Amino acid sequence: MSMYERWSEAVRAGEPIALVTVVDGPGTGSKLLVEPGVAAQGTLGDSELDRVAARDALAELEAARSGVRHYGPQGQTTPEDLIDAPIVQVFVDVHAPPPEMWIFGAVDFTAALARVAKVLGYQVTVCDAREVFATRRRFPMADQVVVSWPTPVFDERGAELGPRDAVCILTHDPKFDIPAVRGALETRVGYIGVMGSRRTHDTRLARLADAGVDAPADLDRLMSPIGLDLGARTPEETAVSICAEIIARRTGRAVPSLRDSDGPIHD
Repeated sequence: MSMYERWSEAVRAGEPIALVTVVDGPGTGSKLLVEPGVAAQGTLGDSELDRVAARDALAELEAARSGVRHYGPQGQTTPEDLIDAPIVQVFVDVHAPPPEMWIFGAVDFTAALARVAKVLGYQVTVCDAREVFATRRRFPMADQVVVSWPTPVFDERGAELGPRDAVCILTHDPKFDIPAVRGALETRVGYIGVMGSRRTHDTRLARLADAGVDAPADLDRLMSPIGLDLGARTPEETAVSICAEIIARRTGRAVPSLRDSDGPIHD
């Protein structure tokens, strides 16, 4: 299948795909077709430039964001390497729905997490059963604020979630967070983070077992305590640690998650 046939097929099917085109500089008109889990098709004229451009195109796909990038002819990206090199300007044309982040619990940390998630390109939904807390006024940065218990939300829309998406459960109320965890585990979502102390999580695991959720493969999907072990204290710092953990899980990097460490979460 040609590059253009594959591009057309993916766009019609709503599959994430990016077409990288040199729009100025050496190799103008050259193209590289990039999609997750598949070797790039085409070339921009240099193997290292292809590698770097494909890497960056995959990052733009995660955020569902098109844009212009600048490189040297061998994929140089740092200013000192570009001083004497001709600039290759490429346009990364991305076709992908934005990743989803569902945040359960209209708490103080929710607004900070929603703001950071929006910077990363997420479509953000905030959900809480308490109408007085789940309001557009409190969360103007969210794309959707839903007043509901978790189960109806997952029943209606859970099938939409996939590996690029995230579910963050920030409540401490078992009446709300246990159904949210169960609903998330029944989806293909790539990240499930649950807020709480180590003791809270141990209690939560016991309640999940009572509810019939005790398969090791399922429980291993839960990132709790949520976030990287950065020493975060404020809602904003915590939001950064959560989003950094999501990025690391998606890219397969080994990072110091709170789930995998010992001792107190806060010094």
